[in-house]
Amino acid sequence: MNIYDTVNKLAKELKESEEYINYKTAKQAVSLNPDLNIKIKEFEKKRYESQMKLMQTGQRDEKEFEHMQKMYDKLIENQEAKMYFEAEARFNLLMADINKTIGDSVKDVIS
Repeated sequence: MNIYDTVNKLAKELKESEEYINYKTAKQAVSLNPDLNIKIKEFEKKRYESQMKLMQTGQRDEKEFEHMQKMYDKLIENQEAKMYFEAEARFNLLMADINKTIGDSVKDVIS
């Protein structure tokens, strides 16, 4: 089997996975609620900025972290938001596992 055939098969199976379908469905549900959608996007922007600062400085801003935790706690009071974040976490774990498996298979030439 050609490696590109294998990659295409993986891509197809990924799009058919429960994790992908649940995440896509949750994203669609959130997009139908404009207020919630904006709040989640604001939270994700802050989360990204916080992760970038952490990578650059090696230190976590505790005040910022507490603020983000409060934002998250408030968001997950909404069932749609809670389902979104749970589906996102499961999908991200799947992607991380796939990336780790691929990375481990070639680590002898990339390390």
